[in-house]
Amino acid sequence: MPRKDIEFKTSDDITLHGWLYTPDNAEGKKLPSLVMAHGLTCFKEMDLDLFAEYFIAGLPMACLIYDNRCFGASDGQPRAEVNPFLQRSDYSDAMTFAQLSPDINLDKIGIWGTSYSGGHVLWVGSVDRRVKAVLSQGPLVSGWENTTSCTTSLKMFQDDRHARAQGHEPTRIPAVVPDPMQPAAMPSPDSYHFFTAWEKKSDWKNEITPKIVELVRSNDPAVNIHRISPTPLLMTVADNDVLTPTDLALAAYGQALQPKQLHIMPGGHFDVYNGPNFEKNAWCQADVLKRTLCA
Repeated sequence: MPRKDIEFKTSDDITLHGWLYTPDNAEGKKLPSLVMAHGLTCFKEMDLDLFAEYFIAGLPMACLIYDNRCFGASDGQPRAEVNPFLQRSDYSDAMTFAQLSPDINLDKIGIWGTSYSGGHVLWVGSVDRRVKAVLSQGPLVSGWENTTSCTTSLKMFQDDRHARAQGHEPTRIPAVVPDPMQPAAMPSPDSYHFFTAWEKKSDWKNEITPKIVELVRSNDPAVNIHRISPTPLLMTVADNDVLTPTDLALAAYGQALQPKQLHIMPGGHFDVYNGPNFEKNAWCQADVLKRTLCA
């Protein structure tokens, strides 16, 4: 199945790099498209290709995947910096790029996000009416509630601010740690196992700027979830998610209006990726895409 490298400029002139997947024998067709980006610190190579390949194998559609700014192949400084408000804007810029592509149906574009970006798509889907389907997997729905589990200190934020003010590189903290009581952006055992496995087989680095913890506190992506309607929403939630807690996701889903669908998967936050649950998860998402974006 064809995959080509793509790049596009954001509205603030950052170049993002990614892949465009299209099915075989798609020449001359205007395809529905799904815009996809990964979660906190992740690269597109970390299983997003599995989802894209699954979708286009059974559906007449394209998938546009890109690395978030400051990560992976995409540009952006400082490296390892996560700004949720800019990442939301990048989704809309990716949609614009897709709309201007000759092989894409500009009236049929959906958005897919997971974990941190699972929250982004809830926000973007509520304000950008070009979106025709929202697929949110294991979403962070309340930044304030999630930061209660982050073991960071005022001194970390202060040191980072002082370094930046004096023209130095921002400080860094680990993204994951083996001991949940140590400072990290994602202090959970399953986060540590997931990311350290990728660290051994990719260019992923265990670092992030501490600014993320301050920014996430004001990131409340589900506040407008009721405004996604009438755009169809699928929310996929793991029943034992401790990173983006299950109860918070279910409460947010309860505020969404129809048409909506909830898919509860067994296991923890990372069990919806490559593993025994993948087929069940991807099949449900593909079924929603078949009935909405590809209808």
